[in-house]
Amino acid sequence: MQAGPVWTRPQVVAQSALILRSFHAKVGRALLPSSGDALADARALFEAPFAVLAHGTEADPIFFYGNATALRLWDMSFEDFTRMPSRLSAEPMLREERQSLLERAARQGYIDDYRGVRISSGGARFRIENVILWTLADDDGVSYGQAAFIPEWTPV
Repeated sequence: MQAGPVWTRPQVVAQSALILRSFHAKVGRALLPSSGDALADARALFEAPFAVLAHGTEADPIFFYGNATALRLWDMSFEDFTRMPSRLSAEPMLREERQSLLERAARQGYIDDYRGVRISSGGARFRIENVILWTLADDDGVSYGQAAFIPEWTPV
């Protein structure tokens, strides 16, 4: 485990910048106001009152980012969360629906009508709604995976 807050790690600062830039590029608005300081923006994203998470481009994508709100929802540490295949964030019977939404977001760049039931590491179920799911890409169009902005959730 690394010393200091998660959001101060150089890799997390870079991932936060990618998440914020690609959201603006795909959705056409800022996820958070930019301070112009990458470290301050990484902290703001990590401490935001909404959940943000991102997975990579592996055949079975692994989460590489989850902010503090996402970690609380899934009841996991950053280290555990970032080792988990993203498909495991949904119940088995909902994974096919989740996959089709991920594919639609990849084709369109983003979707803003995503909803579903998720399950925490302790088995608590919660419904996520009004989720924006978008493709993470750098300025050259290289894809790094997908991310989700989860503004609303309720226990099920």
